[in-house]
Amino acid sequence: MSSKGSVRDYKVLLCNRKEIVSFLEHWHYSKNVNGLTTDYCFKLLDTDKNIIGAMIYGKIGMANVWRKYAEKESELIELKRLCCIDDTPKNTESFFIGHTLRWLRKNTKIKTVISYADMTYSHTGTIYKASNFTYHGMTAKGRVIMYNGKRYHDKTIRTKYNGNLKPFAIKIKEALENGDAQYVDTLGKHIYIYKLRNTPFNGAK
Repeated sequence: MSSKGSVRDYKVLLCNRKEIVSFLEHWHYSKNVNGLTTDYCFKLLDTDKNIIGAMIYGKIGMANVWRKYAEKESELIELKRLCCIDDTPKNTESFFIGHTLRWLRKNTKIKTVISYADMTYSHTGTIYKASNFTYHGMTAKGRVIMYNGKRYHDKTIRTKYNGNLKPFAIKIKEALENGDAQYVDTLGKHIYIYKLRNTPFNGAK
């Protein structure tokens, strides 16, 4: 699959999660979006209106991490998924990110965006550097659940809806118990921050 037209002619649009799920499952290295808290989804269209990129922003998954970067939990959002097809012009991803950051600044009260570059997949955050994110060190090593060739956050088995475990959470939990799924240790992740608004914050209290 190849994109049509030049970067400046591409369109970035807010969209529903269901519009980009299959795209992300195909093109993103994680191959899944299960368990993701989703607040804003965007799609990138080429001049033929084909989806050539997708992005998800949502509430940060790790409990209380927001305290390091914001006064209120609602002021921090995580860029959780970003991918484009392989055959796109140079600067496509930074163009895509830039448009979504401007949208968030204009349409929300969010002050800070956080994202992670996963060392397990040899990612160092080149695209975030190109998009003027600042580097804030690394997370500790962790672990994930591997099931049917896909990687899931270890909190997946605790995901609830209306107070009850989601069916998929139950499925993964049972897979761990019978050996069809396994915990796998992971390397740390590079942390990147982008300030949507120039408001002072001195870190966790």
